[in-house]
Amino acid sequence: MTASRTARERVRAELTREIADIARRRLATEGAGGLSLRAVAREMGMVSSAIYRYFPSRDDLLTTLIIDGYNALGEAVERAEAARPRDDFLGRWLAACHGARDWALAHPHEYALLYGSPVPGYEAPRDTVPARLRDVTVLSTILRDAVEAGAADPPPLGPPPPATLVADGENMRVIMAGVPDALVLRALTSWSAMYGWLSLELFGQLNNAVEDRHTAFDHSMRTMAAVMGLH
Repeated sequence: MTASRTARERVRAELTREIADIARRRLATEGAGGLSLRAVAREMGMVSSAIYRYFPSRDDLLTTLIIDGYNALGEAVERAEAARPRDDFLGRWLAACHGARDWALAHPHEYALLYGSPVPGYEAPRDTVPARLRDVTVLSTILRDAVEAGAADPPPLGPPPPATLVADGENMRVIMAGVPDALVLRALTSWSAMYGWLSLELFGQLNNAVEDRHTAFDHSMRTMAAVMGLH
């Protein structure tokens, strides 16, 4: 019975992966909003009713794709950052940013699922949160390590954060434990700038405007590092 159950579980896991892989490929042609369980079932040669044993609804399939995407992006960022010396805080930040960009360029349709237009009628559940936080946790670790080493020296730029943002800063403290208040919102600004750049690039907004995008991206991320006081 145990061997039989294990075999069934293995077959189920393989079919679940196959369904997700086909759905991921169909994002390129149909977009997340046009994703259909019935269409995926047809491509697999499966009756449409059978696919609901693996994914009860389109939203369940989307959630799986989103979690997989965030995990893949997070892994790319983690791997790139881990390759730099621990005391090279600027290098770790730049490696993390380029790791995110490299993944986004290699997986534009998955990036669009994560950071493009919201899918009508779909609201991501809390199940997606741990995967979604993997990349920003890397930034938090870099900043915390830099602060502990006395290597974070943010310059006096711009006005102080308004008092109304104090609560928001505390919310981010859950992610950025050990990062001083002066750095928390700057980190959010820098991280937003990175994904803002990636969205402009992947969605064609830089076409006919910026040719050497790798260098321009690197310069922008170095600028954001200076905002955070990473040297």
